Amino acid sequence: MKRLILVLMLFATPLWAVEPDEMLDDPVLEERARELSQGLRCPVCRNESIDESNATLAKELRIVLRERLVAGDSDQDAVDYMVARYGEFVLLRPDASGANLILWLAAPALLLIALGVGWATIRRRAPVEERLSDEEKAALDKILRS
Repeated sequence: MKRLILVLMLFATPLWAVEPDEMLDDPVLEERARELSQGLRCPVCRNESIDESNATLAKELRIVLRERLVAGDSDQDAVDYMVARYGEFVLLRPDASGANLILWLAAPALLLIALGVGWATIRRRAPVEERLSDEEKAALDKILRS
């Protein structure tokens, strides 16, 4: 049973999203296209690359990418073409420069601020070493004896 599940999981992999009619005859160009398409986001599926997605738009993007490579574009030219057409959203890992730098640094900065506020709050708390008064001890002893 476990082997059957393993085999079925292998068949469920998204690596076969690229259809045979999309593949290029030149294995070097096809390898470049596969590497580039793994770094481009499918606008429909959001967190899947166009290499993994079965969406119609992802297929069209794969075809356009391959057309650009066959036309002689370098890897960077092909990616720049896709970014010019769809915006930086199409990149799975956007550049950490300009306005994006603020987004890349915001999460760690907010984490450090939260840790600092938490540490300061804990340090300011009054110690909990309150002892019982003599009257309270007598009342407690009386209760425990009954």
